[in-house]
Amino acid sequence: MKLKNIFPFFIALLALMTSCTDEETMTLLDGIQVSSSYVSIPVDGGSTAITVTAKESWTIENTTTWLTISSTSGGAGESTLTFSAESALDGRTAEVLIKTENETQRINIIQGLATISSATCADVIAGPDSKTYQVTGVCTAIANTTYGNWYLEDETGSIYIYGTLDSKGGEKNFLSWGLEVGDEITVQGPKTTYNGTVELVNVTVISINKSLVKVDSVANAALPLEGGEFTAYLTCKGQGVSVEIPDDAASWLSISSIQSAGTNTVVTFKAEANSGGDRETTLTFKTTDGTKNYSAQTSLSQAGAILEVSIAEFLAADVSNTSYRLTGVVASLSDASSGKLYLSDFSGETYVYKIQDFADAGVKEGDIITIVGKRAAYNGSPQVSGSVLEEVIPVTPATIAEVLAKPDDANTYFMVTGKITSITSETYGNLYLQDDSGEIYAYGCYPGWGATGDDRKYLLSDKGIKVGDTLTMIAAKGSYNGSPQLSHGFYFSHVSN
Repeated sequence: MKLKNIFPFFIALLALMTSCTDEETMTLLDGIQVSSSYVSIPVDGGSTAITVTAKESWTIENTTTWLTISSTSGGAGESTLTFSAESALDGRTAEVLIKTENETQRINIIQGLATISSATCADVIAGPDSKTYQVTGVCTAIANTTYGNWYLEDETGSIYIYGTLDSKGGEKNFLSWGLEVGDEITVQGPKTTYNGTVELVNVTVISINKSLVKVDSVANAALPLEGGEFTAYLTCKGQGVSVEIPDDAASWLSISSIQSAGTNTVVTFKAEANSGGDRETTLTFKTTDGTKNYSAQTSLSQAGAILEVSIAEFLAADVSNTSYRLTGVVASLSDASSGKLYLSDFSGETYVYKIQDFADAGVKEGDIITIVGKRAAYNGSPQVSGSVLEEVIPVTPATIAEVLAKPDDANTYFMVTGKITSITSETYGNLYLQDDSGEIYAYGCYPGWGATGDDRKYLLSDKGIKVGDTLTMIAAKGSYNGSPQLSHGFYFSHVSN
């Protein structure tokens, strides 16, 4: 009997097991027991009930969207759980977890016969979750070599493989398959959709057809800013080699030569000097046996200049490996040990996820810092990652009397809080600030660090700041015609009266 016929038969056998009497306990845990650990629901829809006997309270974990459960929690004693589902076009399966504080009981749900369908990537994408598919395609990228997370692509689309079982059905042994980018592979697994990404989960490998072209090694894969040559050494058992340079690299990368001897091929590329930020690309090498096409890939990167930008410009940039230099004020500090903070300047604010050696720098809220990092994102929210701290300008909290006692120094900054007693320029934020220790004139209160030209204007009106409000600003001590003042000042926070 062929495997594809055995599998539905096995599922049907499991479904028959659920017809055992309710009195028979299928799984015996100490704290929680169920009358059956397998639940069968007709493909046309319906309900099936089991009995749960527990010594303590329990909860249910159900990640499916098609299965309805009569209760999601219960207490000590005997309870009845009813599992319901609407009609299904195809058979499907699910797993439900019943959890106490120390134990977990697994319930396997079967609706109809979960037949395995040979499908294209497009079929999987359009099909229902929980259905098991068999797909053949090419491995285009490998994301995790422990669990076996990778991308499978055919002529109709691409899907993500989340977990690959080894030949004995075990996890965390992906490398045992020797799968490489470019190999053709056939897998079976159930579909799920996670945050919009279509996945096959914990797939079983049916077959692997090794690619006829393979990248053995590369030279100079990390190119300097000045440019240079990158060389890829290939083994090709097909009918010649073609090279694909992505459109995003066509303006700075070209092929210098292709040399072949037997199955050995050497491809040399020339990269131009880089006047922008860091850049990288993936090169694809293709061959054919006359019937099927095969491919292999390799990546190269080139260092670039560090781009000095405002926070608004940083936020508008794409996620990439380009390095950016940002200077701003520590608006809030969420983790002083690792450097998780919000950085703000005149143009906006961004989250910084960790700064190297931050704990040793003694940085506090209000300090002005310069960092170099990369544009990243987490759950769609932009952030700075891989940051290095370049400079710290300390900002000292001080009363107005303490500032008045200091010498003029454009490079020493104070954080001053006081009540606005009068405003002499709405445009630039010229105003008088008073606290319990005295009063001082602020010659300009700009929207944030780094503001120049028109970006210095209209802070007060934009934020609705008026006389009587309490303003916290950062500024240096200066003077004009012998009168002390706050100079080079910018906004930190305010409280309306």
